[in-house]
Amino acid sequence: MAAGDHRAAARIAIVGAGYVADLYLPSIRTFPGLDIVGVWDIDSDRLAAFTGHWGVPAAAGLDPLLALRPDILLNLTNPHAHAAVSRAALEGGVHVWCEKPLAMTMAEAEALMALAASRGRHLASAPCSLLGRAAQTAWSAIRDGRIGKPRLAYAELDDDFLPAAPHGRWRSASGAPWPAADEFRTGCTLEHAGYYLSWLMAMFGPVRRVVGGAARLLDDSQTGAEHDVPDYASASLFFDAMVARLTCSIVARHDRRLRIFGDAGVLEVDDAWANAAPVRIRRRHVIRRRLVNSPFATRVRPTGEGHPIVGRRGSASMNFALGIAEMARAIAMGRAPRLAGDFALHLTEVSLAMQAGGDHHIVTAFAPMSPMDWAG
Repeated sequence: MAAGDHRAAARIAIVGAGYVADLYLPSIRTFPGLDIVGVWDIDSDRLAAFTGHWGVPAAAGLDPLLALRPDILLNLTNPHAHAAVSRAALEGGVHVWCEKPLAMTMAEAEALMALAASRGRHLASAPCSLLGRAAQTAWSAIRDGRIGKPRLAYAELDDDFLPAAPHGRWRSASGAPWPAADEFRTGCTLEHAGYYLSWLMAMFGPVRRVVGGAARLLDDSQTGAEHDVPDYASASLFFDAMVARLTCSIVARHDRRLRIFGDAGVLEVDDAWANAAPVRIRRRHVIRRRLVNSPFATRVRPTGEGHPIVGRRGSASMNFALGIAEMARAIAMGRAPRLAGDFALHLTEVSLAMQAGGDHHIVTAFAPMSPMDWAG
């Protein structure tokens, strides 16, 4: 690991003290230089429960929070409030890390990016799993030609038949309920596509065209919440030199695999959320007159530990603060954060195109991203 690759000090303010905030807090505390200076939530009872549980200071409102002059505002509000809160922070001269999606429409996202540029601030978007060990190790293997020329990728983000899950009983560390209504209203594609889409973008560049189908398969009576967005979407993503098929649903059996098929073999990852997920390569062999994919896979070893690992199962297996730490480091170095600006805008456009279904020629793009220093 390169010294200082993720060592940076920053004053962090948080808006939104709900379910996801309880995933960010233990991750933030794995980076000693990230200091939480204040938290605000529109729900005073939720704010008291959260700040009491974690021992962090509460603010009396958004303006008093911004008056603390944080370096980065962490926007963890419900998705339909993302644009308004990010706009207020940018207008206040504060860099913003926003939970996904960046905005609910491209018009909102473009306006926010224009505002950030006019104020000389950075606006970055989750997810940050691209900066984790599994993604960086997989990317390194692709760059090293371990599977030859990549031709095709299959990426799965299926969360099982969610209506049957006991999500009404799910609670975060400080007691926040899982936000079912927001999740169903926003849609699994805007919520989840970025986990593998960001990996594919870093590895293969901008998506030029999206061709896909999306459908609302579940009734409101099944979800327990009004929703008019797809709960299934699958799209072919056309890059300059390869194609990927990305699928999201809350209907199909749990599956978070990534497979990248190259001329010399297949790269496999079991779970985008798990920073420590093993990366494997499976070779092909000709035995007599048959083409055989080896039943034995070789594990790709990471070049370094890279970052703190926070857990081994479920959502707790991802360090949610990787993007904030990288953003703080970038600001200290005077460069753009990897997940900010054009990259975040492109991620938003492609995700919205997937959710809409149909044939879309993508107009945004971004400059090539460099791997994390520790990833070589």
